[in-house]
Parts: sequence; structure tokens; C-alpha cells
Amino acid sequence: MIRRRDFLTLLGGAAAAWSLAARAQQAGLPVVAFVSPRSPDDSTRYGAAFRKGLNGAGIIEGQHAAIAYHWLDGHYDQLPALMADLTRRRVAVIASFGSPASAAAKDATASIPIVFAVADDPTSLGLVGNLARPGGNATGINFFSVEIARKRLGLLHELVPKAARIAVLVNPANASNAESTLRDARQAARAFGLDVEVLKAASVAEIDAAFESFARVGADALFPAPDGFFDSRRVQFATLAARYVIPTAHVGRDFVEAGGLMSYGTDIADVYRQVGEYAGRILKGAKPADLPVQQTAKFQFVINLTTARALGITVPPALISSADEVIE
Repeated sequence: MIRRRDFLTLLGGAAAAWSLAARAQQAGLPVVAFVSPRSPDDSTRYGAAFRKGLNGAGIIEGQHAAIAYHWLDGHYDQLPALMADLTRRRVAVIASFGSPASAAAKDATASIPIVFAVADDPTSLGLVGNLARPGGNATGINFFSVEIARKRLGLLHELVPKAARIAVLVNPANASNAESTLRDARQAARAFGLDVEVLKAASVAEIDAAFESFARVGADALFPAPDGFFDSRRVQFATLAARYVIPTAHVGRDFVEAGGLMSYGTDIADVYRQVGEYAGRILKGAKPADLPVQQTAKFQFVINLTTARALGITVPPALISSADEVIE
């Protein structure tokens, strides 16, 4: 449930975004609707990455197009109303990040171009009929979720070799992501002879409860799903992991910057750039049906040595040398 203060914050942010967009439309500029599950706190890094992609396609915000930014902060239940509003306003392009936003956009319109970024298979989500030839009003970027899960769990196993049971934390409000994460994690765990315990959280209180139950379920490390709501609570994750002395293996480097042990996953900032580039190409006249879905191949392995020491973990030199970034 969304608290009144959170709802008013979302409402106010949407109003501000549309105030600028309305003036842009009056000036004859097309409007790009940017819909991210992340927190507004991420606007500097990921908004800039998106604009970099637009610029690469020859589109400059304020000169060639306006951007209406919508940072959901994990409030997925706002998506149907938001997408209906975007459709009513007839925006030029919808840039949607994550499976819930992308599926909601596809459900809302069959005519407005959609550029998505999803970890799940776009064909199974019904976003496109074919990766090479999308054929409809949507195209975008796809992650290698199975490969990432296997690699992330393998790195965690090297860091914490005595861990026998892994707690996989998913957000039930992000159903498709929760399902794919559990499937991929279980498949990867079998390869390493590890047991999996499932924990669920869709609110701040439930994250607290999940960490409190960690010892009770007998888990040795935490493997959170890649989820927009979790992204917005990364400081809470780091604080609780330190309090309960829990090794954590995340997808995004933001968690490691906040104090998590390690991350392995797609370079998310680069994904935002790629989506921006595709949105820019569409504004320049390209059709989504003619733009193949790209499968990102840029990954990052990040370790926080300060956190490792606090957890009593000795990081093998080989892992340190293989990391893309080491935080101390």
C-alpha cells in the first residue's frame, strides 16, 4: 500500500513533469515519456545516461524534444493509470524500464512507439513477436538473465565457499521478474550444489522482516532479485546486511556503493543510454518494427573490500584482479 505522503510525492512529480511537457508540446516539440521503477535519487546518473543516448542519435533535450520523467520508486501499482495518461496525451515515445512498466505500456497502446529495457524474454512478455524483427510498436534492450544469475551466484560461492543455503529475495509485486529470478537462481544453485530458500518483500517493513527471518531459515548469504523497488531501498539493504552480518550478492553496482558485498550484472547506466539512443532514432523517423531488440553484453563485477573485511571474508586475490571495480 502507498502511504499518503508517497502518493502525494508521486503526484507532485508527475504534475511537474507534465507542466514542462505541456509547454514543450505547445512549442511544437515531441514529448518522450521516461518511466523508470527507480527512485528520483537516481535521476542524476540514469537521467544523464538516457540523455547521452538521445544526444548520440542527434536529439537534444529542450531543442528537439522534451522529456517527461516518471520515477516510480517501486510503486508498480501506479503503472496502469500512468500509461493510460501517457496514451491520452499522445506522447511521441514511451521509454520504459523493467518488465512491469514495459508490459503496462504495451497493454496501453498499440500505436505509440515503445522502447523497453527488460531482463525477461521480450517475446514471452508479449512485447515483440521476434527479436530480430519486432514487427509492432515496441523494441528495446534485453538482458541475459540466466547467464547473469549463474555468474553472480558463482562469484558469491567463491567469496563465501562455506555457504550452503542461499536466500533468494523477490518482490511479489513484480511477478514476472520474481518468477524468472527464482527459476534462474534454482537452476544456478543446482550447478553449485546449493540449497535455495525463498524470501519475499514488497514493502519497507517486509524487507526488514526478510532480514529478521534470515537466520531462522538457516541461510548463509542473500541473493536479491533485480527489482526497481529494491534498487530504491539499497541503503536499507546495506544497513540491514551489516546489522545481521549477511553477505549479499546484487545485480547493480549501486548496492555495492551503498555498502553491499558484491554485484555482478548488466551495466545499467549503459542500458539507459541504449534506450535513449533507440528513442532518439525513433524521433528521427525510425520505426520500432525495423529496429531489432538488442541484447546487452556489457557487464560489471564490483566488490566492496571494506564490507568484506567487516563480514570476516578474505577475498581471493584472483577475484580482486578480475573485478571491474574494487571499492575500499
